[in-house]
Amino acid sequence: MLGFLLRLLPFWVREPLLIVLGSVLGVRIMYLAVSDHDWGAAGIGTVFLVFTAVRVHVVVRALRARRNPSPAATAAGAPVEVGAFAGGVPVDAGGQAQSPVPAQAPVPAQATATATAQSRIPAPVQPQAGAGPYPGPATAGPAGTAATAEKEPNAWGQALAAVAVFGAIAAVLWLAPDILPSDDSTTQAVSCPGGEHEKLPRAYKETPEAVTGDELCKALNRPDLAQLLGTPGETATTASGSNNTALLTDGKVAQPEAEVSFDTYTVHLSATYNELSTAQYVKLMKIGGEQETKTLTVLGRPAVFSSDHTMKFEINLGSGGSGGPVEQGPLARTLSVALDPKDRGGSYDITVWSKSGALPDDGVLVGIAEKVLPTIHERNVR
Repeated sequence: MLGFLLRLLPFWVREPLLIVLGSVLGVRIMYLAVSDHDWGAAGIGTVFLVFTAVRVHVVVRALRARRNPSPAATAAGAPVEVGAFAGGVPVDAGGQAQSPVPAQAPVPAQATATATAQSRIPAPVQPQAGAGPYPGPATAGPAGTAATAEKEPNAWGQALAAVAVFGAIAAVLWLAPDILPSDDSTTQAVSCPGGEHEKLPRAYKETPEAVTGDELCKALNRPDLAQLLGTPGETATTASGSNNTALLTDGKVAQPEAEVSFDTYTVHLSATYNELSTAQYVKLMKIGGEQETKTLTVLGRPAVFSSDHTMKFEINLGSGGSGGPVEQGPLARTLSVALDPKDRGGSYDITVWSKSGALPDDGVLVGIAEKVLPTIHERNVR
């Protein structure tokens, strides 16, 4: 169907169209082939470029033919005078020799003179089938007025118009993948819910340097968080932040929290603004029998690793609204980093766990801390 439509177009529209489309598609395919190292695509691009070169050669030959018409074509259009004699034999309009009048038949003198006069009047040459109009200055119209021959369309104008129109179409096709919305149905990363208008508890007013859960969520929900976790192909499924207070403090200690979940891991980030230093926290864990502690320094601040089990519980929303008992969930790994290098109290806690119970290496939590914590800006310097 496309080939049929192209054949209907005039030569000076069809050929520039093929040249523009062939060159644009050929260059585009070759660019993608080089960037993706795809030799099959490079072959297709080469075919397009060779096809374009052939069309350019055809157009150049047509332009040369228009500028320098062939002498044979000019001679073919020259008028032929009828009534000529070839070797003493009269020749008609078709170039055929007429049969001579028999000598024995007497011809009246008046008839002979009339026939000779008529034979000397040149007859119009009829154009051959498929030939163009006879080149002449004018042709007599039915009313006797001179009608000029129809002027041929300007080849250069047609070519420039075709290049302009189809150049715009080629530009749209080239830029379409970057302008039009993508049909990619892959899951996009979730964003943190806005909590700017949420009323903060009193503990946040008494601790002006405390950040909010929304700020922690924005710091934790990084585009490269999945890569830091060692699962670069995953996208976040949930992201949340809350302005909580620490347990057993009667709402006097601010403890904002944020959580980002993936298919494999869940990352929890919290900030506790109390007077408990990291050194004191390590002593409390040893008194409680914590065996998997490990102290280190992160971002020039005291830090400690610890492990604990999460809680697993089930809520039944059916009739009665009862749920199952609270059970012990999978193991979680936590990295606690002091709020400041002087360890004057308070900490950031980064916790990672998974439903399967698998945990990443401790170096993964250190990498997350080194990327996330510098982006958290407290309101005041402690």
